[in-house]
Amino acid sequence: MTFVFSKIVWLLIQPANLLLLLLLAGLLLGLTPWRRAGRWLTGLAALGFAAVAILPMGDWLIQPLEQRFPAPDGLPERVDGIIVLGGAVGVAGTVAYGRPALNGHAERMTEFIALARRYPAAKLVFTGGDATLLGDGKVTEADVARFLFETIGPAPDRVIYESESRNTFENAINSKRLVAPADGERWLLVTSAFHMPRAVGVFRKAGWTVEPYPVDYKSRRRPGLRFSLAGGLSKLHYATHEWIGMIAYRLMDRMDEVFPGPGTDSV
Repeated sequence: MTFVFSKIVWLLIQPANLLLLLLLAGLLLGLTPWRRAGRWLTGLAALGFAAVAILPMGDWLIQPLEQRFPAPDGLPERVDGIIVLGGAVGVAGTVAYGRPALNGHAERMTEFIALARRYPAAKLVFTGGDATLLGDGKVTEADVARFLFETIGPAPDRVIYESESRNTFENAINSKRLVAPADGERWLLVTSAFHMPRAVGVFRKAGWTVEPYPVDYKSRRRPGLRFSLAGGLSKLHYATHEWIGMIAYRLMDRMDEVFPGPGTDSV
């Protein structure tokens, strides 16, 4: 029930949809005696779209997330395991065209493959099920990952596939139950840099110490004015999703901190 509720709420409040709903409400009110209120809402939506297109709002919000866990200066000599979180594969595209489809977070998969080659003795874990609201679960992200690894490696039977998770919290809980990591083992966690604080937070809460390996950076080093509604909405989408997600996870006691960062329980 929590999963369905969170999906519906996010569908309504994500920046692009929220601005569109404001615009539609304004246009509809313009056809009623509340035309003045309709003009206000229409103008507010137009200003919102303009601000997102011109101002680096997404960069401002996403940079603190991406800089929370710095990229490692070097790799350790020994790694016992590598975990990659789902979110980088396209289930619908894979089913429709019969070949493994990747999305804008593909670097999660490419870096996972590179790390798997660097550490041939490490355990490998891919965690991702069906995170869609109306999905039937017949084909999961783990299925697409296996399809991809059959094509370009690593050997599919080398990877442990966790296919029940629908969100980051379940990624941590289900993967730990499946793998049962031993004390003292070194595990790398691969996910998008903007997603790393929340991911580390839930793994800590699950009692699994991981070493962050952030990839898939979205922000510009020096944000400035530009004119790109699509680009602005994309970054704002990722940033607001993470900030809201961290607050929600803390309120639900899925993390011990609102904004997890480097500390004594992470390397």
